[in-house]
Amino acid sequence: MASPSDQTAKIIDGKAIAHTIRSEIADEVRHLSDKHGKVPGLAVVIVGVRKDSQTYVNMKRKTCAEVGIKSFDVDLPEDVPEADLITKVHQLSSDPEVHGILVQLPLPRHINEENVLGAISIDKDVDGFHPLNIGKLAMKGREPLFLPCTPKGCLELLVRSGIKIKGQRAVVVGRSNIVGLPVSLLLLKADATVTTVHSHTKDPEAIIREADIVIAAAGQACMIKGDWIKPGAAVIDVGTNAVSDPSRKSGYRLVGDVDFAEASKVAGFITPVPGGVGPMTVAMLLRNTLDGAKRIIGQ
Repeated sequence: MASPSDQTAKIIDGKAIAHTIRSEIADEVRHLSDKHGKVPGLAVVIVGVRKDSQTYVNMKRKTCAEVGIKSFDVDLPEDVPEADLITKVHQLSSDPEVHGILVQLPLPRHINEENVLGAISIDKDVDGFHPLNIGKLAMKGREPLFLPCTPKGCLELLVRSGIKIKGQRAVVVGRSNIVGLPVSLLLLKADATVTTVHSHTKDPEAIIREADIVIAAAGQACMIKGDWIKPGAAVIDVGTNAVSDPSRKSGYRLVGDVDFAEASKVAGFITPVPGGVGPMTVAMLLRNTLDGAKRIIGQ
């Protein structure tokens, strides 16, 4: 029998699961096209020339093409007035060929993010950040039209890996509007017992050590050590942090919020970084766009 130090967690392969989901979406898009002569449309709005945003948006556009979703590309200059951006969002909201609108964040400092996101029609809020969608997510017995993509991807990884959620103790590390808060609400809807750990939490190690499921979304490289993990726990690492690595051509490598080398010796399941949650975020965006299109085209 292997000693505990020889045990390794099962790797949750986000790339493979996302590939399966994209294949499912492509089949449904073909069916929609054959039956109604229409395909889902996703408008991606990007303001300015941030390299990381451009890379992410280009990946979304490429993946849209792979599954047959029509991509509407809206590239605006860094100094675009907020009113002009909101006018563009309103135009997309009223375009019948557009079933999903994504405004790439962060926006330049002169633009009020809340005003822009609030201008997106709730029927096309495929990022799931409209206050009404988040509000419904927080309420028992209500269902939002769309769930935020990264949190939705986290739960999809758990479900498709056969990991039980109902009745389990889940700890979410981080409370951001984009991941921490909505993933806590999603876990609660799935009948987990949920605790949020944040920057003012006392003795976070002790709380995390009790978790059957850990969702790490703090944005702190390798913050969660192996001895913080309950043996056999499922660990979903949302963190993507660049750390210096002179051996790499780029001079850096990406790591998660969890010390993977340590935690993988203790956990039952763990996602790698990269290749875990990241591919799922884009897959869930496509799924949301398809669902939005089905609601409109199928009427």
